[in-house]
Amino acid sequence: MAALTATEAKNRFGQALEMAQAGPVHIQKNGRDVAVLLSPEEYRRLEEVAAKPAVNPAVVKLHEESVQRYRRVYEALAK
Repeated sequence: MAALTATEAKNRFGQALEMAQAGPVHIQKNGRDVAVLLSPEEYRRLEEVAAKPAVNPAVVKLHEESVQRYRRVYEALAK
């Protein structure tokens, strides 16, 4: 894990950008992370992961089958 203080990141911004190509660069202020510098590829990968459904597709399919099979029961219970 690469880490720079906020002052170092400001003074060596070009180097920080190069470091981000190899992996995330944590920017710290007062000893705690305040930002993370990422390469565009890593950012896109994270966006794609976040866009994927959180529920397993097999679970969704089983739920849909259950609703179709037991629709009358669910409707009766909802009354």
